[in-house]
Amino acid sequence: MISYEPLFQTMAEKGITSYRLQKMGFNRATYYAMKCGKSVSTNTIAHLCKLLECRVEDVMEYVEEEKDTSE
Repeated sequence: MISYEPLFQTMAEKGITSYRLQKMGFNRATYYAMKCGKSVSTNTIAHLCKLLECRVEDVMEYVEEEKDTSE
Protein backbone atom coordinates (compact mmCIF):
# COMPACT_ATOMS: atom_id res chain seq x y z
CA MET A 1 0.00 0.00 0.00
CA ILE A 2 1.01 3.62 -0.38
CA SER A 3 1.75 5.63 2.74
CA TYR A 4 1.80 9.43 2.79
CA GLU A 5 3.65 9.54 6.11
CA PRO A 6 6.73 11.02 4.39
CA LEU A 7 4.55 13.99 3.35
CA PHE A 8 3.65 14.78 6.93
CA GLN A 9 7.29 14.42 8.01
CA THR A 10 8.41 16.70 5.16
CA MET A 11 5.81 19.29 6.08
CA ALA A 12 6.93 19.22 9.73
CA GLU A 13 10.60 19.57 8.76
CA LYS A 14 9.78 22.55 6.54
CA GLY A 15 7.41 24.11 9.08
CA ILE A 16 4.44 23.96 6.72
CA THR A 17 0.98 23.46 8.21
CA SER A 18 -2.07 22.14 6.36
CA TYR A 19 -3.43 25.71 6.46
CA ARG A 20 -0.30 27.07 4.84
CA LEU A 21 -0.37 24.30 2.24
CA GLN A 22 -3.94 25.33 1.39
CA LYS A 23 -2.86 28.97 1.07
CA MET A 24 -0.12 27.80 -1.32
CA GLY A 25 -2.85 26.38 -3.58
CA PHE A 26 -3.27 22.78 -2.44
CA ASN A 27 -6.84 21.55 -2.07
CA ARG A 28 -7.76 21.03 1.58
CA ALA A 29 -10.11 18.09 0.81
CA THR A 30 -7.29 16.33 -1.05
CA TYR A 31 -4.98 16.85 1.92
CA TYR A 32 -7.49 15.27 4.29
CA ALA A 33 -8.10 12.41 1.85
CA MET A 34 -4.37 11.73 1.96
CA LYS A 35 -4.45 11.90 5.78
CA CYS A 36 -7.01 9.07 5.60
CA GLY A 37 -4.83 7.05 3.22
CA LYS A 38 -6.98 7.50 0.11
CA SER A 39 -5.32 7.29 -3.29
CA VAL A 40 -4.53 10.43 -5.27
CA SER A 41 -3.37 11.06 -8.83
CA THR A 42 0.20 11.46 -9.95
CA ASN A 43 -0.71 15.05 -10.84
CA THR A 44 -1.52 15.63 -7.17
CA ILE A 45 1.84 14.18 -6.13
CA ALA A 46 3.61 16.35 -8.72
CA HIS A 47 1.77 19.44 -7.41
CA LEU A 48 2.89 18.67 -3.85
CA CYS A 49 6.49 18.16 -4.96
CA LYS A 50 6.44 21.52 -6.71
CA LEU A 51 4.87 23.35 -3.75
CA LEU A 52 7.16 21.76 -1.18
CA GLU A 53 10.23 21.77 -3.44
CA CYS A 54 10.87 18.11 -2.72
CA ARG A 55 11.06 14.71 -4.37
CA VAL A 56 8.37 12.03 -4.71
CA GLU A 57 9.91 9.93 -1.94
CA ASP A 58 9.49 12.94 0.37
CA VAL A 59 5.72 12.69 -0.20
CA MET A 60 4.92 8.99 -0.38
CA GLU A 61 6.34 5.51 0.04
CA TYR A 62 5.35 1.93 -0.65
CA VAL A 63 4.73 -0.12 2.49
CA GLU A 64 4.13 -3.84 2.14
CA GLU A 65 0.85 -4.87 3.74
CA GLU A 66 1.03 -7.40 6.52
CA LYS A 67 -0.25 -10.82 5.56
CA ASP A 68 -3.26 -12.21 7.41
CA THR A 69 -1.88 -15.07 9.49
CA SER A 70 -5.21 -16.02 11.08
CA GLU A 71 -5.98 -18.62 8.39
